[in-house]
Amino acid sequence: MKVVARLKRAGACACVFSALVLAQSAFALDVGGVKIDETAKVGNQDLKLNGAGIRYKVIFKVYTAALYLADKKTTVPDVLAAPGARRIELVMLRDVSSEDFSRAFMAGIQNNVDKADKSKIINQLLKFGELFASIPELKKGDVLTTDWIPGVGTQIHFNGKPVSETLPDQIFYNSLLKIWLGEKPADSKLKLSLLGQPG
Repeated sequence: MKVVARLKRAGACACVFSALVLAQSAFALDVGGVKIDETAKVGNQDLKLNGAGIRYKVIFKVYTAALYLADKKTTVPDVLAAPGARRIELVMLRDVSSEDFSRAFMAGIQNNVDKADKSKIINQLLKFGELFASIPELKKGDVLTTDWIPGVGTQIHFNGKPVSETLPDQIFYNSLLKIWLGEKPADSKLKLSLLGQPG
């Protein structure tokens, strides 16, 4: 009976250990205290974490950002040309007013997107700006997810709930990515992190 009991305990321990390993394997890394998933499902496609890092404003941590693609890419042109679905996910590390957040987004687009592309997506930029009116403040722990789904468009979710209609143009999605990956990125170290390059 003692042998049976020991075997049962050993089996239980093995199950617990396996569960812990599986739980840990679901996360690729810890960034600023945020557990970053190593995979994401967008539409019907499984994506892999391309890179993740922290957006700093002076010395303050503002949010974590994680980029998901179908396959690993280490250069900006390759990311922008990547086929399939994509995701950029932000997790707030401090409270920020929607006005300040929106202003930073629009400044990023202004600094990194040429006039020709901006003229093609002006209506989508206006709709994107409007979504922040429905979010008075972004609080620590809030999650903003922006997905590109081929054949569908850009879908934006705030804490899991849609906050904008689907925006159809891929130029618009690439314009958003340029906020972090453009020639004048929001944070140069974060840009390298999203590309999976050493900072």
